[in-house]
Amino acid sequence: MSICETISEKVQSGRAKEVVALIIEALDAGVAPDAILNDGLVAGMNIIGEKFKNNEIFVPEVLVAARAMNKGMQTLKPALNQQGIEPIGKAIICTVKGDMHDIGKNMVKMMIEGQGIECIDLGVDVEPARIVEAVRQSGAQIVCLSALLTTTMYGQKDVIDALKEAGLRDKVKVMVGGAPVTREFAEEIGADCYTLDAASAAQAARAYFN
Repeated sequence: MSICETISEKVQSGRAKEVVALIIEALDAGVAPDAILNDGLVAGMNIIGEKFKNNEIFVPEVLVAARAMNKGMQTLKPALNQQGIEPIGKAIICTVKGDMHDIGKNMVKMMIEGQGIECIDLGVDVEPARIVEAVRQSGAQIVCLSALLTTTMYGQKDVIDALKEAGLRDKVKVMVGGAPVTREFAEEIGADCYTLDAASAAQAARAYFN
């Protein structure tokens, strides 16, 4: 088994300290940073995503694996920068105005980061104008909107409308999700993508850059 495969396994089991130690070992041995990223960290999170979609693992296991991946990314990032490797794209993520829930958003964020996409997290209860400004300043290609309440889900439409008014709607893909949100609702409000779970969201986000 290669060291990248071992890193992948340790990510899947949530062994953050071992992931960090293995990345340092791999770099010292001359393994290319992009190989560590793709064959180690991303590969591990892809397997976690598939297992989560198939109900083989559950939220706690995903969170532990994602934290291990994030620790690994922090260790690997200087080497990636030195090699000139940039994230494949940027995504803005938040929970819409009036909604304070963030567990689902945080899971989606970690899974998207596991695909090599930089994630700008605006937090919860976010005004449409703030999202528009973040898109304008960051040049993000994706906007991910979470809503966990039937009373706040139309806040996703408010963001889409605000992006249209700002002339930015055609520059971003809008992804929506959350407990009350459905594919039909996403189509109704003009979103580009609806996904049922964090793993599917990460795969959909990655597909926009393929």
